[in-house]
Amino acid sequence: MNNTFRRAIPHYNDHEFDGRQRVVIENISPELGGGKYTAKVVEGERLVVEADIFVDGADTICAELCVRQTGRTEWQRSPMAPLGNDRWQGSFTVGIPGGYDYTIEAWVDHFQTWRRGLAKKIEAGQDVSLDLQIGALFVEKGAARAEQADAEKITLSASLICSRNKDEAIAAALDGKLEQLMNHHPDKEHATVYEKVLGLRVEQKKAGCSAWYELFPRSWSPVQGKHGTFKDCNRLLPLIAGMGFDVLYLPPIHPIGYTKRKGKNNALVAASGDPGSCWAIGNQDGGHKAVHPELGTLKDFTTFVTEAEKYGISVALDIAFQCSPDHPYVKEHPQWFKWRPDGSVQFAENPPKRYEDILPLDFESADWQNLWIELKSIFLFWIEKGVKIFRVDNPHTKAFPFWEWTIASIRAEHPDVVFLAEAFTRPKLMSRLAMVGYSQSYSYFTWRNNKYELQEYLLELTSSPLKNVMRPNFWPNTPDILHEEFQSGDRNRFIIRLLLAATLSSNYGMYGPAYELCEHVPVPGSKEDYLDSEKYEIKWWDLDRPGNIRAEITRVNRIRKENAALQQTNDLTFVRIEASPGKEHDQLMGYVKRSVDDNNIIFVVVNLDSTNTQGGWLRFPLELFNMPHDYPFKVEDLLTGACYDWNGEWNYVEVNPWAMPAHIFRVTLT
Repeated sequence: MNNTFRRAIPHYNDHEFDGRQRVVIENISPELGGGKYTAKVVEGERLVVEADIFVDGADTICAELCVRQTGRTEWQRSPMAPLGNDRWQGSFTVGIPGGYDYTIEAWVDHFQTWRRGLAKKIEAGQDVSLDLQIGALFVEKGAARAEQADAEKITLSASLICSRNKDEAIAAALDGKLEQLMNHHPDKEHATVYEKVLGLRVEQKKAGCSAWYELFPRSWSPVQGKHGTFKDCNRLLPLIAGMGFDVLYLPPIHPIGYTKRKGKNNALVAASGDPGSCWAIGNQDGGHKAVHPELGTLKDFTTFVTEAEKYGISVALDIAFQCSPDHPYVKEHPQWFKWRPDGSVQFAENPPKRYEDILPLDFESADWQNLWIELKSIFLFWIEKGVKIFRVDNPHTKAFPFWEWTIASIRAEHPDVVFLAEAFTRPKLMSRLAMVGYSQSYSYFTWRNNKYELQEYLLELTSSPLKNVMRPNFWPNTPDILHEEFQSGDRNRFIIRLLLAATLSSNYGMYGPAYELCEHVPVPGSKEDYLDSEKYEIKWWDLDRPGNIRAEITRVNRIRKENAALQQTNDLTFVRIEASPGKEHDQLMGYVKRSVDDNNIIFVVVNLDSTNTQGGWLRFPLELFNMPHDYPFKVEDLLTGACYDWNGEWNYVEVNPWAMPAHIFRVTLT
């Protein structure tokens, strides 16, 4: 008989059908790709889940969010609360990195339905004698579900509800202690469990909050013109840690090919002594599991990683799945490449650009399974050397199924590994990379430059379903990108973009010395390429060069570390700032961020005009904190130490870019 009903209702074909399960659970958020992909949170973070939960009629319902580590059978449960319009919300603070499951269970609460109805009848002056008898039956069933100590208390309440003394019976029925006991032992006989168990990925803290600093080790010899080594880079660790960075990202450290090696400024022919692009990986000294001999040995590298950890710095390694024509793979596994009719291997190109020093791998190779296994082993090799964070070059040009398999299988053994997708590409491709497992994603921040572009983009990242899966990492520059707004050399502009990146996103990064020294000269006629790019030559950096912004970087990173509100991205509220009554200011941008417990509230006001002082009236959203619109409160500018008393929601603010192009206010409401 049961199968007959199930066949008629396709929705239940994969579940045991019980027509008495009346509660409906649908439209869960987050639920990514229909449950195919996992949401992401960071260890110690709160998972917030919402769903539409309702029942026919007017019965009272209860719901619980159920969470467990993948592979375990016992669920940890936390109550969900109604938000209105049959929308419910629950939350759970997650533990150590790894895979987790979550789902929702909801049921009709007959005791609460009865109790609510009883109170209404009493208020209306109606006879409730029969209602008390009905309630006593619910309470007796509750006693049967409870352990002995609670069962005795509940049984006593049941007897009191049956008392001939009407007032005594009503008091017992509406007693708050009885309500608590019954809630603790609910009747879930006909509970509805959501049809899917959804996946959750808990990642290490630096997946959620990190400050990245990129440098080329070969440029850090103490002797000008000499190739730097890992040992030379040890002296930089106190400086980088002192600026407040906790991830040190190294471009590829592998042997560099000779064939078609690029020269300075991307010249097609290298001169004698030109080191070539470190993204042209592989020569007779090895490939992706070797280090460039002039940088040192594998032992030197692992020592460097260990030394960095002493300063709280994680070394992130660039993984670029491409090969120089001299890479051992070309001879050992020719089937992994595309061969042209003339017998040559297809090199990378984006006409009119030709990257003849780089050979792409063929993810449609008939030997794709062995290719996948080998590429995964590259990650495992460096994980064994102490690397837990990887920046992956152009992941959108490799097969999505490969990433899904590789990342999942690596995390099964190493749940604390972080993957950053370097993919300035189409939005749907960036989203899919996040879906298949990437912890963080490069973003369009670099090309969002006015107030309205920035606000629109941040709302897209923090208000849409993307917020549950795609963590942006904001980079104002990279070795490939010198945005035109920096090419004037405007120092204030560098500070403005630093402030925006570091306060809008909890993850941000910069291409090190070039940014703090305000490097700004492009290749003539080029849109975004650095002149004399470090990608093709060994540089000599004078870190104390006048005009550097190291002090400003240090101050901003310290503020980030001291304020939990800035250690997350999604709780972001833009505020209105008026240049004149009724006219939105187009140069002053303001936004509020707050910690989960509301104990830390940060209000940032940035002047996007790097030349002129701008002032305006801003509206602080006191309603976010359940405060009246005329509530007086205090703010402290963490950049200058100045304190102000503000009166109500509207206050005047002025920002002089020559002093500091922003205020970072810590708000005290009590």
